[in-house]
Amino acid sequence: MAIKMIGVGIAGYGYWGPNLARNFTNQPDCSLVAIYDINPTRIAVAKKHYPHAEITADYSRLLANDSVRAILISTPVSTHYALAKQALLAGKDVLIEKPMTQTVPEAAELIRIAKENKCILAIDHTFIFTGAVQKIKQIVDSGELGSILYVDSVRVNLGLFQKDINVISDLAPHDLSIVSHVFGKKPVMVQAMGGCHTQNGLESMAYLHVEYDYNLIAHFHLSWVSPVKIRRTMIAGDRKMLVYDDLESSEKVKVYDRSVSIRSDDSEMIYNTIIDYRIGDMVAPWINQREALDAEAEHFLSCVRNRARPMIDGSAGMEVVRIIEAAKTSLKNNGSRVAVEYGE
Repeated sequence: MAIKMIGVGIAGYGYWGPNLARNFTNQPDCSLVAIYDINPTRIAVAKKHYPHAEITADYSRLLANDSVRAILISTPVSTHYALAKQALLAGKDVLIEKPMTQTVPEAAELIRIAKENKCILAIDHTFIFTGAVQKIKQIVDSGELGSILYVDSVRVNLGLFQKDINVISDLAPHDLSIVSHVFGKKPVMVQAMGGCHTQNGLESMAYLHVEYDYNLIAHFHLSWVSPVKIRRTMIAGDRKMLVYDDLESSEKVKVYDRSVSIRSDDSEMIYNTIIDYRIGDMVAPWINQREALDAEAEHFLSCVRNRARPMIDGSAGMEVVRIIEAAKTSLKNNGSRVAVEYGE
């Protein structure tokens, strides 16, 4: 029998927690029961905005509260594993902010515990729920772009430096989850190079190169130390090419009827390779402008209510962690190529 009213608790009311609170309280048949945070200032803010919810610095109160059906975790990455594990063992459904965990073994254990306790485990890869990414997947699946040659992404800005993770762990999950969702291919090789511009030893800018099966390659430029904010992804096919600019207010996705054909003239030397350029129209398709987190909240609550598998489940979250882990190994080895292991 499906659950009607769902009570949720939020662990962490810092940067992302207020967005979770706003979107989940706007969902029908959903009640924000409790908020947990250890920062007195954030506790005071939460009490001001949600006076009817229980605001506490004691996480065990969320676990013991029978009215809390699901816990939304938006705390520092270093705490994700412990908080999620406790919630799952307490029989709570869980939504974890990206990245899922710090290591693959931690992610694998959470997946196992969720399965054993028959709990829903979802990962907050919010961009998957944007109208733009949904449209991109539709275009790619239709074959309109032809065979995909490469993905090139730039995600840079001046800000938010993290204390416990580097720029790859912070920003790359967005792009890695998009590539995984749109193309459904597994990463096989990772190469990363970066630099640190603070005292904590964590990379604040990086270049991440990922090779997927079936010859798909993707390159990601990530930075917290850019003078401008850029959120742009190019997807090149052998028939058409696509540009996704998340900072565009209306035309976020543009499809260019452009391609390059390279062929050799057998009658000449190899250096007489013939290159044909085809340049046609640009089309900007209509994009659903619904807030992604609103759509994600609706989806997660539907999964909780109907005991259904989330679109972005623990396995999807672990795949991103797997790439990040390989990237860290590459960084430690001066940008060497690292094979992505699937032994778990």
